[in-house]
Amino acid sequence: MAAEADAGELSDGLPRKKFSGKKLVLFVILPLVLLIGAGAGVYFSGLLDSLLGKNAEEHAAAEEHPAEPAQPDPHAAPIFYDLPDMLVNLNSAGKRPAFLKIKISIQVSKPEDVPAIEHVLPRIIDNFQVYLRELRLEDLRGSAGMYRLRQELLLRITAAAHPVKVKDVLFKEMLVQ
Repeated sequence: MAAEADAGELSDGLPRKKFSGKKLVLFVILPLVLLIGAGAGVYFSGLLDSLLGKNAEEHAAAEEHPAEPAQPDPHAAPIFYDLPDMLVNLNSAGKRPAFLKIKISIQVSKPEDVPAIEHVLPRIIDNFQVYLRELRLEDLRGSAGMYRLRQELLLRITAAAHPVKVKDVLFKEMLVQ
C-alpha cells in the first residue's frame, strides 16, 4: 500500500509543468536557429572543405591536369601583316597639293588571324583612305601627331576586323610631300 500511496502522491502532489511559449523559443528554437546559421556560415566560408580534406583532393587533381595557360607565350614571335602602300592627298588649304605616302604593318595576336585580315582588307583600306584624306599637314607634325595617327588607325582597323584582335599599328615608312 505504501507503493500505491507513493505513486498517487507523485501524480497528484506535483503537477507537471508545460513549457511556456517564451521558454520554448528560448531553449529549443533559438539554439536550433543558431546551429543552422553557424553550420551555413562554416559551409559557405570554405572551412568545412578544409576540415574534410576536399582542398587536398582539388590540389591533387589540379596537379594531375594543369590548366591551359590563359596568356600566350611571351617568348613567341609576334605576327605581323604588311598592308599595301598607300598614297593619299592631304586636305590642304593652299593651291599646292600635299601628299602622304605611308607603309603600315599591323601586329595580330594569332597566325590564324591573318586570313581574316586579308578577307576584310578592302574595308580596312577604305577606312584608312577616308581618314587620311581628311588630315591636314598640322595634324601630322611632331610625335603627338604620329601618336594620334597611330591610335586613330588602330581604332579603325579594330572596328573593321572586329573578331580579330589587332595589337598594334606600326609605321614602316611615312613621307609627307
